[in-house]
Amino acid sequence: MKKILLSFFILVVTCSMKPQKITWTAIGDSITYLNDHQDQTGNRITKGYMTRVVEKLPDIEFVNQGHNGWTACKIAEKIETLNLQKADIYSVFLGTNDWWGGKPLGVFADYENNTGFNTVFGAYRIIIDKLKTLNPDAKIILITPMQRVDFVYIANMKNNAYGSYKEKKGQYLSQFAEAISAIGKHEHFEVVDLYNNKKLSHKKLVKFKRLKDPQTGNYKDYKYPSFIDIPFNPETDEYPYPLEAINMTYDGLHPSDKGYEVITKELLGVMRK
Repeated sequence: MKKILLSFFILVVTCSMKPQKITWTAIGDSITYLNDHQDQTGNRITKGYMTRVVEKLPDIEFVNQGHNGWTACKIAEKIETLNLQKADIYSVFLGTNDWWGGKPLGVFADYENNTGFNTVFGAYRIIIDKLKTLNPDAKIILITPMQRVDFVYIANMKNNAYGSYKEKKGQYLSQFAEAISAIGKHEHFEVVDLYNNKKLSHKKLVKFKRLKDPQTGNYKDYKYPSFIDIPFNPETDEYPYPLEAINMTYDGLHPSDKGYEVITKELLGVMRK
């Protein structure tokens, strides 16, 4: 009987010593969403950054709150409809769609004064306030948008956009990255600055862009920045990023496996703390 009781006691103690799962909610746009939707990349990726992180840190489990094509402004506007749950860690990876969509960045006072979701600064205040309400003790990580070159959607070439090497509606993507870093500094949050990561610079996002030479009409592989002013016609041209063009992104915007690995390593450096 004593042996049975001793075995039971050891079992109870052992079970109680097992580490509890740490919950992580990843909020973002398509770069986050695609973690679980590889088919929408033409299977050009195998897994995204959340899956890669939890492979290295198995005590963490994640919830994918990536919303394809959404902006920080839209996330803030719809925040009460997203069914966000209490988590130990939240990451917020937004901004690139706000820049391309011409959403006004606003000023830091919009964040301080909680002026609403019509500016990116104001939107971040709404998002962060919601996360603090869900769990005041949660760790919040802000991730700046990556640099981007000319994006061409693999499933519909008419969906394309130029890169962050120039402004859109008077704003540069770098300003959005700076704003997110400023919010992180103000709130004493960890910031993963992908925009200024040298491994994710414009020239490393794709190996080349395959376009028709305007002089000869023959296809030619142009490296960044040579392809910037070469015209692309989605009605008649081939997809400009064949498999051999993939480097840190597979389409000029969305990370490839190689790009996701860079993001993962940056996040691991923060989350291991």
